[in-house]
Amino acid sequence: MGNVYKVIEVIGNSPDSYAEASKTALEAAARTVRGISWFEVKNMGGKVQDGKVTNFQVKLDVAFKVVSD
Repeated sequence: MGNVYKVIEVIGNSPDSYAEASKTALEAAARTVRGISWFEVKNMGGKVQDGKVTNFQVKLDVAFKVVSD
């Protein structure tokens, strides 16, 4: 039998950067999900107000192992 992973979707936000938004999302997910193995950025966006970027948002797929040899 091989490895089996569960994938969940999380969305992170940050006023600073996409990297910070990703880190925020992963750290929050890790508080309730054990064994996170990898993530993939699925979408990036943000908010603009008065011509300035005010928020960065990332949508991530986050995987954790549910079965292993």
